[in-house]
Amino acid sequence: MALTGLRIDGRRPGELRKITSTTSVLSQADGSAYLEHGNTKVLAAVYGPREARHRALVVHDRAILNVEFNVAPFSTGERRRRTKNDKRLLEMASFIKQSFEPVVIAALYPRSQIDIYLQIIQQDGGILQACINAATLALIDAGIAMTDYVCACTAGWVEREAVIDLNHIEESSDTSEVTIAMLPKSNKVTLAQMESRLHVDKLEELLSLASEGCKQIHQVLDKTIRDRAEDLAQKMAV
Repeated sequence: MALTGLRIDGRRPGELRKITSTTSVLSQADGSAYLEHGNTKVLAAVYGPREARHRALVVHDRAILNVEFNVAPFSTGERRRRTKNDKRLLEMASFIKQSFEPVVIAALYPRSQIDIYLQIIQQDGGILQACINAATLALIDAGIAMTDYVCACTAGWVEREAVIDLNHIEESSDTSEVTIAMLPKSNKVTLAQMESRLHVDKLEELLSLASEGCKQIHQVLDKTIRDRAEDLAQKMAV
């Protein structure tokens, strides 16, 4: 943290990076979204509800969620081979699935499957939060019934100060961080994931800061959806 109180990219501790988002970017998907969170760029696609690919996985009274997460080889300067069973990718997919299972009204779609595909095009920190936010937009675009938005934000300690929405340089430093996904209407948390150890005395401040970040992100996502709905209404009127 600089002496001016600004972070390495010029932001204040509680300031988010610029978020740009849009929906319906893939014509072949039932729902899709593209989201830029700073220099982190994510493409999300949703297919379904549709027939489950494996009968053994069918649940008779609700839909099952399937999340697949992939990182493009060109998304970062670090060049390494990634396999389909990369443990980190599987963990990220599991976290995202955990975030949405309490929110998607799966009982409306018995004996079916909803697939969420996420592709990281460019990464500069906050990958998990960006994927969850992009998936929220794609699910809404697909018309999947949900009880609320799912908004995610990261908070961490950088040079002894609590900050939100860490970029890659901040994440790479010796810092403790937590990512939460929450429902803006009820303030319920559907995911709390920590990357490193954190003293319990500092956890409450980070959770509070991340919650405020989620509320700000909700405003951005909600505006994207409302702008899209208004655009569609105007086209139908014509």
